[in-house]
Amino acid sequence: MAALMRSVLGCSRWTGARLPVSVQGKREVRALRRTPLRVIPPESPNEEREKRAKDVKQQAAPTHDKPRRQAEDRSAAPPRDVDAEQPDTYELKYDRAREGDSRLSKVVTIAKSKKFRERHGQILLEGQRLLMDALAAGAVLQTLFFSNRDQLKTLPPEKLVKANLIKVNFGDIKMWSDLVAPQGLMGIFGKPDHVKMKFPDAPASIPLSLICDNIRDPGNLGTILRCAAGAGCNKVLLTKGCVDAWEPKVIRAGMGAHFRLPIITSLEWDTVSNYLSEDTKVFLADNFWQNISGKTACPPNKAIDGDWISTDPKGLHQVVDDDYYSSGDEEDEGIPYVPIQRYYESWARDPTAIVIGGETHGLSVESLLLAKQSKGKRLYIPVVPGIDSLNSAMAASILLFEGRRQLKLSP
Repeated sequence: MAALMRSVLGCSRWTGARLPVSVQGKREVRALRRTPLRVIPPESPNEEREKRAKDVKQQAAPTHDKPRRQAEDRSAAPPRDVDAEQPDTYELKYDRAREGDSRLSKVVTIAKSKKFRERHGQILLEGQRLLMDALAAGAVLQTLFFSNRDQLKTLPPEKLVKANLIKVNFGDIKMWSDLVAPQGLMGIFGKPDHVKMKFPDAPASIPLSLICDNIRDPGNLGTILRCAAGAGCNKVLLTKGCVDAWEPKVIRAGMGAHFRLPIITSLEWDTVSNYLSEDTKVFLADNFWQNISGKTACPPNKAIDGDWISTDPKGLHQVVDDDYYSSGDEEDEGIPYVPIQRYYESWARDPTAIVIGGETHGLSVESLLLAKQSKGKRLYIPVVPGIDSLNSAMAASILLFEGRRQLKLSP
């Protein structure tokens, strides 16, 4: 047979055909991937009987036990991330400002103008901290502009339900903001009323009031309000002629002081005493001082704190030299005489009010009359020769904290 095959194929010796290398390699790979068979040993008679009894018991169990079994299965399962699956605790509806929407520009323009603020009764607040302080004090939020939806979660949801929420681009807020690094959060509030506000409890509050007379610089007034809140004053009174306390620059410099103590604005001098108790003594901040030789250290006829004294409420002023107060002719000229003393001497024992005058116009005649009627004094802060005076904010901080110290020591 072999000889026959060799004759047919035309070869002297027959050899087996060999597969190509690629095919042989694939076969070897498949052989490696094969899973070996698992040998299952036969169950013992006892195990088989237990398994059958368990199946019969589950089939015969009543249907009302099914929820209990499901609960047991859930309790046995590993705990899940509940916070990740829970939806938001509140859903707030808001409008999305489109391109060319002028609502933000109009509102900001209104808030930055005193006439529009008084006409519409609105103020502008910017930043999360100011918004939180205002909401905590009971201020009513009317419109909120925000650039990121996550910012809403940082504010009390119950305070946002009745407000008009508008989502705008961060670039629009940055364009209208006065801050160097805006947070993208601006709110329009109704102008707060000190009677309806809920100021935080101040256990360190003392019988000390502050009266601002012709403070016209927004930065100074904001700093003075911040010092008053830090010293624990019970109220701040602003007479007509002061800058608007709700101007954005004043609010920023105040750092939340507007919502920590009552601020009563636009008062006439004849109504200031209505906000003070009968036993309150009024003291005036004055930069007058003399050196040991008795010579006046402040240059005469210079428009600085304490030298400008208003002779009438219409804005006419008369320059009064420091030595004029000791000449005894004050009453003849219509300017009340009020004694003067150093600020660190004892003066704050009973309920006290401090009057701070502006750097341009200084103290008014009406403030001198009020101090004289209450048997108060003028307080001066000595400075080295060559320095005209401290600015009103610095003088206010020194006198407020000195008054606080003396009132704490008084019995």
